[in-house]
Amino acid sequence: MTKTNGGFEPVFCTVVPPHVLDRLARHEDPALARPARRTLERDAYQRTHRRLTTVLGAPAVAPPAEAAPGTPHRTIYDARHGTDLPGHQVRGEGEEPGTDATVNRAYAGLGATFEMYLRAFGRRSIDGDGLPLDATVHFDRDYDNAFWNGEQMVFGDGDGEVFLDFTIPVDVIGHELTHGVTQHTANLTYFGQPGALNESLSDVFGSLIKQYTLGQTAAEADWLIGAGLLAPRVTGRALRSMKEPGTAYDDDVLGKDPQPATMAGYVHTGRDNGGVHINSGIPNHAFYLVASALGGHAWERAGQIWYDVLTGGKLKQDALFADFATLTAEAAGERYGQGEELRAVQKSWEQVGVRAA
Repeated sequence: MTKTNGGFEPVFCTVVPPHVLDRLARHEDPALARPARRTLERDAYQRTHRRLTTVLGAPAVAPPAEAAPGTPHRTIYDARHGTDLPGHQVRGEGEEPGTDATVNRAYAGLGATFEMYLRAFGRRSIDGDGLPLDATVHFDRDYDNAFWNGEQMVFGDGDGEVFLDFTIPVDVIGHELTHGVTQHTANLTYFGQPGALNESLSDVFGSLIKQYTLGQTAAEADWLIGAGLLAPRVTGRALRSMKEPGTAYDDDVLGKDPQPATMAGYVHTGRDNGGVHINSGIPNHAFYLVASALGGHAWERAGQIWYDVLTGGKLKQDALFADFATLTAEAAGERYGQGEELRAVQKSWEQVGVRAA
């Protein structure tokens, strides 16, 4: 297992931004406020636990001897609405699906993520060395989030009022597992622009996993993150839109999607680790523009350029948007020469207001 940038510092990463839960927690309707407050409290506990584990150290997890190269090793656990992890094992690798649709979706989503990384980029699991993929479902009660805690995936069932089951969108599963890929490669600092890049990379590869699973081209994809996650009462399509940041939802309860598409709308805030879930809309949009300009399957050229940067060893932990843009231009030139790929990358960053060297 290769460590880059001084070693791993896994962080606690959730798919629903704190600013969304904060707004819900202040709602006058207890049916909306209570689950959000409970989720915020649980997230705060998990975040503290993650920091302690990082400081004290956790035992390394090695791939099991029976896991053949090129195949995943998945284990799904059921928390039974408790909070002890990982919970009770309910499905192992190769076992037939049961009657619990949530378990089956989690199992399939882990497999889809493994498959895309392996087939598109030659990467063996999250760490590149066959790391087993563990996931816990039915975490807590009315838990409005899904997270990667540095070691495994965890899914809530949602509250049924605002959020549905978090295993429904495969891109949410891919998003969270990609935090593990970043953890094992560039290890981007989870604050400010490096943190927004961290979140954006998870959105990019989460979207690519969805597109790969559905066999979609860039033109056919919806470029939404978390489509199908919002309950029917919510006026919105998803958590985020890479095609049109700021348009994913506009709801009387959730408010309006705050993501900017360009640097002109960059949000300066101390909340959400310096706006990591908000300003990620800018590099998200840049990737969408590259993929759309190149056409075809987005994982084949645009995705390859982004993957080269993420895993190439040049991306520093404290990289800013301009640093990342410069590296994508370098990667495009190194892999494809001075052709349309390089021009698409350069033009796309210019369109979102980021100046690459």
